[in-house]
Amino acid sequence: MKRRDMLKATGLTLVGAALPLRWAGAAAIQRPKVLYFTRSAGFEHSVVRRPEGQLSHSEKIMIEVGEKHGVDVVCTKDGSVFDGDLDQYATISFYTSGNLLGAAKDGSPPMTAQGKQRLLDWVAAGGGFVGIHAATDTFRSRGVDPYIEMIGGEFSGHGPQQVATNTNVSPKFPGMEDVGPSFELLEEWYAHRKLNTDMHVILVLQTEGMQGNDYDRPPMPSVWARKHGDGRVYYNSLGHREDVWTNPLFQNMLIGGFSWTMGEVEFDPVTNFAEKTPGGNI
Repeated sequence: MKRRDMLKATGLTLVGAALPLRWAGAAAIQRPKVLYFTRSAGFEHSVVRRPEGQLSHSEKIMIEVGEKHGVDVVCTKDGSVFDGDLDQYATISFYTSGNLLGAAKDGSPPMTAQGKQRLLDWVAAGGGFVGIHAATDTFRSRGVDPYIEMIGGEFSGHGPQQVATNTNVSPKFPGMEDVGPSFELLEEWYAHRKLNTDMHVILVLQTEGMQGNDYDRPPMPSVWARKHGDGRVYYNSLGHREDVWTNPLFQNMLIGGFSWTMGEVEFDPVTNFAEKTPGGNI
């Protein structure tokens, strides 16, 4: 039985809950596990780099926040994990880059083609998936890779780190209740192409006045959610900088995204791409 079905069967699904959310459903069910996968077969971001064999900055924060909310976070760069039992995880999260079937500079084992397909099938069958920042800089191709179709978009570039404005167009999505109508933040802002327009846009990056050719386009989604088959997919393009990871705004957004993908809160991710980001796809 999927974790989402277990929650419903025990009456523990939270509807419209405000943060802080408890990821786990107390003692009535088994303590959930989240898989945090940070293999870099392309550019390796500093927040996922492991210094001298220690856990990375983001891994430490994920474990710490998970512990506060009753969730075990399992961190790995070993791609062979997808050949094992995926049903043990309530949600799988990627902060990855490049072709994960290929070699990585740190020598971590790659995903197998079968493992990649097992992940996609697992999500489509009702699993939860959370992509963070460089997760869209993964499995890029000339066409639309099935992974890109699943996550909802492909990284196309970014300009210099800068302060930019994001508009909250889905204030009822878990984790967005206290964000306010908009906020400014210093970050490395991703531009995307091949956007899956069936998505539910949560945050919109206001591109007017931003530095860099990548932003010479209409406002575009920076955080979104979508259903992939029976699965729940959440993507947050923030998370490049170390100080963003310690920012309560970012942490609360992630907690909301994880809570939704794990089925602990209910939200209908109705398609709103054309309404909220008209012209936002290239």
